[in-house]
Amino acid sequence: MVVVFALVALVVLGVVVLANRYVWLRLFRDTTRGPGPVRRAGAVVIAGGWVLAVGALVAERTGAPFWLQRVLAWPGFLWLALSIYLLLAVLAGEAVRPLLRRFLERRAAAKPAEPDELPVPAPAADPERMPAGSVPPGTPPAESEPPAAPAPPGTLAVPSRRLFVSRVVAGAAAAAAVGTVAGGTYGVLRGPKVKRVTVPLAKLPRAAHGFRIAVVSDIHLGPVLGRGFAQTVVDTINSTQPDLVAVVGDLVDGSVKDLGPAAAPLAQLRARHGAYFVTGNHEYFSGAEQWVAEVRRLGLIPLENARTELPHFDLAGVNDVAGEDEGQGPDYARALGDRDRARACVLLAHQPVQIHDAVDHGVDLQLSGHTHGGQLWPGNLIAGAANPTLAGLERYGDTQLYVSRGAGAWGPPTRVGAPSDITVIELASRQA
Repeated sequence: MVVVFALVALVVLGVVVLANRYVWLRLFRDTTRGPGPVRRAGAVVIAGGWVLAVGALVAERTGAPFWLQRVLAWPGFLWLALSIYLLLAVLAGEAVRPLLRRFLERRAAAKPAEPDELPVPAPAADPERMPAGSVPPGTPPAESEPPAAPAPPGTLAVPSRRLFVSRVVAGAAAAAAVGTVAGGTYGVLRGPKVKRVTVPLAKLPRAAHGFRIAVVSDIHLGPVLGRGFAQTVVDTINSTQPDLVAVVGDLVDGSVKDLGPAAAPLAQLRARHGAYFVTGNHEYFSGAEQWVAEVRRLGLIPLENARTELPHFDLAGVNDVAGEDEGQGPDYARALGDRDRARACVLLAHQPVQIHDAVDHGVDLQLSGHTHGGQLWPGNLIAGAANPTLAGLERYGDTQLYVSRGAGAWGPPTRVGAPSDITVIELASRQA
């Protein structure tokens, strides 16, 4: 097992090194005339960015001093996002490069030849008055005369067609990557938008028609997203005036000691039937037991493989599958085994893959997160392959599954093609 892991790590490292060398070649070597400060600066930027990125990841996972995590997180995680889109943009530039070169060649070929300007004859010089050995002006040089001297230093050299194309494509790729990351980061920091989804439940009584559940997942408070972001999320949830709030995991990336103040705004959540919480996989990286105690102190109700009977339906919650390594995994029998199946049941479970157990236990609706909708395109292709539902509402037998894209972001505080959301689920009774 260790050998396989080492081989996979070496392959991944090799791919990363080759990809970054390719980016350096296209952005710095191919856009300069020869070795010099620009090429060296490019190598320093790329290597330094990866040092910061690895440092940020290691600092977060090892529980380094929080000030160090914050210093490394912004530049390190943003470099991760930027490197992805630099590579994608440079690859896209390979398709543009021959088209641009062909366009320039055709333009040069179609340009009409311009007649040379006639030289203005210089006044004739009297050979008798010239010093011995002098050549009268206008006399053609002898074939043995050395070529003209190069242009004086400081003269602006005209780039070759190849160099011009390389600079145009590299500049466009860099601008596209920076613009994509900047826009995606602004979208996260601005805060999640509210989505509204109506979900009909066959067993829901008429009296519960229109019941609103505000679903929020993957807030990911940490060294980048802090108290201000948590306040934005809380204010957005409260503005929807929900009947119930469901926080379905991955609230934090760090310890209660470091992030307790950042999570404090959660105490302001307001809902007629309360706010509930289940663990996500990142809680088990951050001290799940401490965080369960902390959210309880803030006024949320943790559902640790537990169920509560609301006036018109059951609300249950199970631990995340990551808790299995600590003996705290999901226990569906404990949460759902002895319930009255004539009542509608809503289950909070962080990962969409838990839907199959929900189907087996007769759950009507499962609310999940975890996927981030892929977060960074084309990450949606990977997340979609690993999860039964990437985002939105789907049906599995008699059970419906709703997956939120999440409110925050993990790693880079950036989303591309997967905007963050807080979803208001409005339950509908078929008897209404």
